[in-house]
Amino acid sequence: MTALLRYQCALLLRSQRWLAPFALYSAFVAVGIRPGDPVLDSLGYAAVGLVPLTAWLVRICVTNEPAAARDVAAAAAGPVRVHAAALLTALAGALLTGAAGAAVALLLCDRAGLAPARTALAGGLTVAVCALTGAAVGALCSRPLVRRRGYGVLAAALGSLLALVLAPSPARGALSALATGARSGSVPLPFTALAGALLLAGAAGAAACRVSARRG
Repeated sequence: MTALLRYQCALLLRSQRWLAPFALYSAFVAVGIRPGDPVLDSLGYAAVGLVPLTAWLVRICVTNEPAAARDVAAAAAGPVRVHAAALLTALAGALLTGAAGAAVALLLCDRAGLAPARTALAGGLTVAVCALTGAAVGALCSRPLVRRRGYGVLAAALGSLLALVLAPSPARGALSALATGARSGSVPLPFTALAGALLLAGAAGAAACRVSARRG
């Protein structure tokens, strides 16, 4: 699996298709996070952009290979492992990006009255929840479940929006907890939302991998 992850990372970096989502996320953070803003609000802002970013990265990673190369990799390592490596590569890229965004918020924003370690942990958990939720959206809206590019892009955009507004969504729960903490002066740790996001991402990834094996 390590070799497949290295292979997928190399494909992503060499394709340069990651430049657009990372540039947009960087602009999103630069515009929305300003020195002196409340840190919990800024951490939530940095995390919210990860849902569409991760869904976008997943679509990039699962479509990076030409069909012939994908068939060779699937024959060598199995279609499930190849597809899982693509999903994990996208998730890792989103987590690293979210960590950078959260670090900007922690460095620039007002942490008055809040424990630094707990605040950083809350931000990191929220980043993880939003990235996992976005990965679930991307897995369900990409190959092999949705093969048409136009339909997939539309579904990923709509799925990202629903993941941020629907009450059962783990991302919505984690972001709401940060917003409530910002008003009350406390620092909530969204462990329940993290557990839900892990289950959601795991189920979506397993479904996509299972279909990839059948169609492999």
